Parts: sequence; C-alpha cells; structure tokens
Amino acid sequence: MTEFSSIITFQKALYAGSTSCTERVRYYLERIAQLKHLNAFLEVYEDEALEKARELDERIKNGQPVGALAGVVIGIKDVICYKGHNVSAASNILEGFTSLFSATAVERLLAADAIIIGNLNCDEFAMGSTNENSAFGPTLNALDPTRVPGGSSGGSAVAVQADLCQVSLGSDTGGSVRQPADFCGIVGLKPTYGRISRYGLIAYASSFDQIGIFGKNIADVAAVLQVMAGPDEFDSTASQQEVPDYQQHLSNNKSFKFAYLRDAQYHEGLDAEMKEGYIDFFENLVQLGHVVTGKSFEHLDYVVPAYYVLTTAEASSNLSRYDGVKYGHRTAEKDLDLTDFYKKSRSEGFGKEVKRRILLGTFVLSAGYYDAYYTKAQQVRRLVTDKLNDILEEYDAILMPTVPSTAFKLGEKTDDPIAMYLADIYTVLANLAGVPAISIPLNQHSNGMPYGVQIITKKFDEAALLNIAHQLMTIERAAIV
Repeated sequence: MTEFSSIITFQKALYAGSTSCTERVRYYLERIAQLKHLNAFLEVYEDEALEKARELDERIKNGQPVGALAGVVIGIKDVICYKGHNVSAASNILEGFTSLFSATAVERLLAADAIIIGNLNCDEFAMGSTNENSAFGPTLNALDPTRVPGGSSGGSAVAVQADLCQVSLGSDTGGSVRQPADFCGIVGLKPTYGRISRYGLIAYASSFDQIGIFGKNIADVAAVLQVMAGPDEFDSTASQQEVPDYQQHLSNNKSFKFAYLRDAQYHEGLDAEMKEGYIDFFENLVQLGHVVTGKSFEHLDYVVPAYYVLTTAEASSNLSRYDGVKYGHRTAEKDLDLTDFYKKSRSEGFGKEVKRRILLGTFVLSAGYYDAYYTKAQQVRRLVTDKLNDILEEYDAILMPTVPSTAFKLGEKTDDPIAMYLADIYTVLANLAGVPAISIPLNQHSNGMPYGVQIITKKFDEAALLNIAHQLMTIERAAIV
C-alpha cells in the first residue's frame, strides 16, 4: 500500500476515491502484527477501528460530511482514558481497570472522526526516560532494537517511528514527548501547560503534566493540536485563550531572532559530536539570514533537582488514591488490618521506580524538610520561569539540545537512577516554566542514531513554535538533499 507523507496527502487520496479508511486501518494492523516484537502497543482495537473505518467510508461515499481528522489513525498512551477500554498506566496497580469515561482530548479526536487503533506502552505512571519501567516490558527502538526508544512515552514514539499509526498521543511532564521523539527521529510537541485539557489524563505531577503529540511532520501535529486545544469545563487549568489556526500559520519565508543557551550548548554532559552538530546548525541559520545569539542561563544545573523535588512531591499525593480498595490490584493476603492491607497492595502493585519517587516525594514534604526542599524548589522554579520569559521577550525562540546523547542501550542506565534523572537537564526547563516546546529531527550521529533540536517559545505561542519548526525542518531536509 502507498505510504502517505501527511494527513493532507492521505485525505486528498481518500476524498478522490483512490484509497479508503478501511484500507488504511488494515495497513496499520498488518504493520502492528509484523512489528509486534517492538512492544509498542499494549492493546489493539482491531474490530472497532475497522468498524469506524467502514462507517467513514460509507459516509464519504454518500457525500455526507466528515470531521477534520477523518480516517486519521491515532494511537494513545496508556495514561489517557478512553471509555470502555482498559487503562493501566503500564502498572500492575491498575490491573483489570476499565475507564468509565474518555479524556476530553480523546472525545475531541473522536468528534473529528479520527480512528483510535490502540493504547501504547509507556513507563509506569509516566515515570521514566527509557520505557523500561513498564509492567509489560520495554518498548524497543525500531531503528536499533538493542536501544531504548526514550520515555516515558516510548510506545507512542515508536508507533509513529515504525509507521504503526499516523500520529500518536503521549504525555509530557519533564520531557516525556520530546525526549523519545529525539531518540526515534520524529517530531514531538509539548504544548503550553493548559493548552490541551488534562481531564482524563492519569496524573503524575499535576502542575507539570501536559498531553503531547507525535508525528512525522509539523502539519500533522498542527492539525491534531487544532482539534484538541481549547477550554474545557472539566479542567479548571485549561486555558480560555482563543485557539488560532495553526496550519494557516505555517510558512517558509520568515527570518527569526534565535537565542541559544550557552550553559546548555557547552555543558560538559553534552555529547561532543552533537555539540559540533549544533554549532554547524547555528552557523547555517546565520548564513540563511536568521539571528542566532548565545545567552547565559546560570540556573541550568538547578533545574533537574528542582524538577524532581516538585514532581515527586506531587506524585506522592496523586498516587495515594491507588490503595486496592475501590479498583485495581488488591493483595490476596487475608487477615490484615487496614494499614497493612494498604502497604501490601501498594507494595505488590507499584514498580520499583514509582516506589522510589513516592518515597522521595513523601520525604521532601515531611516536617522539617518541607522548607529545605519543596519551598526552595518552588523558588528555583520562579527564577527559571522569569529568566526564560526574559529571554523570550527579546527573541522569537530559544534553540537548545533536546537530550545530552543519542538513544543508549537497553539496561545501560537502569542501575544509576541519578544519571538517568540528569539526562533530563534540557527538557525539564519548559515544564518548569509551562511554556511550549517541540523536538524536531536534526541530524544523524556517527553511531547511526538520530538526534534533534529543541525549540521553545512564549506561553500559548504554539502558532509561532510550529511555524519555526516547520521552517527549520524544511531547511534541514533541503540541506540533506
């Protein structure tokens, strides 16, 4: 079957009668079966996807109206609720749980006639950077199955990377969309906090979490964002700001003022070859008429500690609801008092990384340590936000690495959680400040793996962010050709 480069090219063929929604769904189902070893999907909704496809084909044949995403096949991360379907956050604590409602983002996709083909593997409760923390086993990077795909939205990234669906949804608390997008050589968008409703997204850290989008090009990501963005009566943190036409703003003829963070670009943890690649990229932008200026960011080494203090504190509160009483895993041991029942159920149900973060969060919120850790981390968050906003007032966007290295080997960092956490140094900035950020493919390392560049703009300026990303991807593809 013909591969379509974008939603636009697919829908042109669909409305011209040269393909059908049913053909498209069958194509992806075959791909999912062929590449099952990648472990990207936890569950495939084969029958209902085909039923929805046939219904859409009939409506198109009869000249009936269809939605903006008609026939677009989408996978959703296993932390996003879909009524009548299992949702487990890749954890044993939620074994056998069926969602009683759909996330607002899912409802809007369905209303736009998208076809949801299945739910995707991830790190347990979105806590991880490799997708090795899933209770259902790791997802493998399709470019090199001995390497991680990134996390926590590893299954969502691989589903798009390996052409198992056209676009996918993930969640981004500290880089969980952008980092796997970088490792897999695709596009990953984290919108502004509040741009997409969090209703129906299983919470990790409520003041950081945001639903994000994976795609192979900017136009597809813009189309999906267009449908999902906007206010929601079920989420008081969802923005009331007007949603612009993101696709209309995409162009290739503007010059921009870019800042790069010198402390990030010349950080000792950044791979040397990648460092040179970014320098060459900046020089290329200058030759093309853009302004690229280095700016200092003295708070960089404090962002990861502040992020992990705050997110684990919020996680310890959010995950307290999983107690084995009303739903999910319940210990089989009998004759336990209530406290021991809670302890046993949670100890059996949660994985090692989730337990680590609950314990850390409980510690930083405890008497005697609250001011020393939690309050101090909130102060760092304010400093980081103010500094980032100051730079963005002067420049159109900030350019920086997405991650310090390319995708590493499975198991390489599992015994060193601190090293794993420090690898988030470039992505957590956007979550601390609540600003939008995107990772786009940039280059290929000598080890054969891709790496990308991260772009950050002002709050709720996704229109500019997507336009810049679209233009930069066009530049890079032209350079490769």
